[in-house]
Amino acid sequence: MTPSEADPPRDGGGESVGTVLVAAAANLGIAVAKAVAGVISGSSAMLSEAAHSVADTVTELMLLVSLKRGVRPADEDYPLGHGAERYIWALLAAVATFVGGAVFSFYDGVHTLVEGEEPGDPLISYIVLGVAFLLEGYSLRTGVRQARGEAARLKAPFRLYLRHTPDTAVKAVVLEDTAALAGLLLAAGGLLGGQLTGSGVWDGLASLLIGLLLLYVAWVLGRSNAVLLIGRALPRPMRERIRAELLAVEHIEAVLELTTVVQGPRQALVAAKVDFRDVSTAAQVEWACETAEARLRQAFPAIGRVYLDPTPGYAQRREEGLSPWP
Repeated sequence: MTPSEADPPRDGGGESVGTVLVAAAANLGIAVAKAVAGVISGSSAMLSEAAHSVADTVTELMLLVSLKRGVRPADEDYPLGHGAERYIWALLAAVATFVGGAVFSFYDGVHTLVEGEEPGDPLISYIVLGVAFLLEGYSLRTGVRQARGEAARLKAPFRLYLRHTPDTAVKAVVLEDTAALAGLLLAAGGLLGGQLTGSGVWDGLASLLIGLLLLYVAWVLGRSNAVLLIGRALPRPMRERIRAELLAVEHIEAVLELTTVVQGPRQALVAAKVDFRDVSTAAQVEWACETAEARLRQAFPAIGRVYLDPTPGYAQRREEGLSPWP
C-alpha cells in the first residue's frame, strides 16, 4: 500500500517540532564555525557553506513558525482553520534557501574564479567540516527516523512517502540535511583540490556546485508547498475509497461529484454532490448524511470536514441515455 492508498499522514505534532528544533540548533552552531573557518582559511567554499547553514537556520525558524501557526483551531473568521498557513511559511523558507544560500554561493564562486584566490591553511576548515558532518548527520537521522516511522505506519516506501507527504516541515529537514552533507563533501573536495594544486579554481567550482545543490532543494520545496497552497486533491485511490464509502450508506444512490482538498498534514476536506433515493424522507436523508460523515471519519481520521449536497441525478441519467425518472 502506498501513501496514495492510505490515509494522509498525521501531523506529528511535537515530533515534527522536535525534528525542526534539532536541525535549527545544529545549523546555527555550524554556520558560525564555518564562517570563522572560511575567514581564516580564505576558502570561498567554506564561506558558501556558512551561507548554506545560515539559510538552513532561517528556514527552520520559519518552519517552526509554520508548525505553531498552522495548528490554530478554526473560528468564525477562519472557518476552515489555519492549516494552509504552514505552507505559506514553508514556501518562504524555500525562498530563503534560494536567496540566502544559492545566490551567495553563485556570487562567491564566480568571484573566486574571476578574481582568483590564495589558498590558506585548510586544517581548521577540515576540522570544522568533520564536526559539521557529524552534527548534520545526527539532524538527518532524526528527520529520517520520523519520516520512516510515518511511512511504515502507512506501509509505504520511504521515498514515495517523502515525495508525496503533506508534512513539508519534515520533508524540508530531510532534504536540507541531505544537501548539507553533500555540500560538506563538495567543500572538502574544493579544499583538497586547492591544497594539492595551489589553485583557488577548485574552491570556486565547489562553491558553484553548492549553489546548484541549494537551487535544486529550493525548487523542490517551493514546488511542493506551492502545489499544496493551490489546493491539491487527495490521491485518486483515496477518492475512490471515499466514493465507495458514500455509496455504501443506505439511501445514497450515486455520488455525482466529489471534491477533496488537502488542508494540512492531518487535515482534509471532502465535499460531494449526492443523489439520494427519491422516496427517502427528510429524516432519512439527514440520517444518511450523519452516517456517511461518521464512516469517512472512521476510515480516514485526517478528514476534518464533510459537506454533502443533495442533488438530483437527472442530468447524469440523461447523459447515460436513461430515463430522467428512476
